[in-house]
Amino acid sequence: FVPPPIHAGGLQYHGMAPIITRLVEEGFVRPVAYDQVDVFRDAVLFARAEGIIPAPETAHAVHAALELARQATRQDEKRVILIGFSGHGHFDMSAYQGYLTGQLPSTAKVG
Repeated sequence: FVPPPIHAGGLQYHGMAPIITRLVEEGFVRPVAYDQVDVFRDAVLFARAEGIIPAPETAHAVHAALELARQATRQDEKRVILIGFSGHGHFDMSAYQGYLTGQLPSTAKVG
């Protein structure tokens, strides 16, 4: 098994913690996969709006929150959306450079 060459920082773990499996089985959490290009697009949007560059791991939470906010807007709903902002991306600037120069590959599944 060779994992795909994605840039997800600490998220590049291809196993599964038993507690996560249990939380999914019990319906407490729902796993979601996002294309890393979409994640970095929203991370840049967040950085420009808030003045802090999210770490790639945090960028996934930012993207998920923005997707929920967009959905709420489309449905004309008010929601409170909370994310765990786990860290800044100052040590991951090469990932942002890859995104901004169009070198970050899409991880979207086709088919």
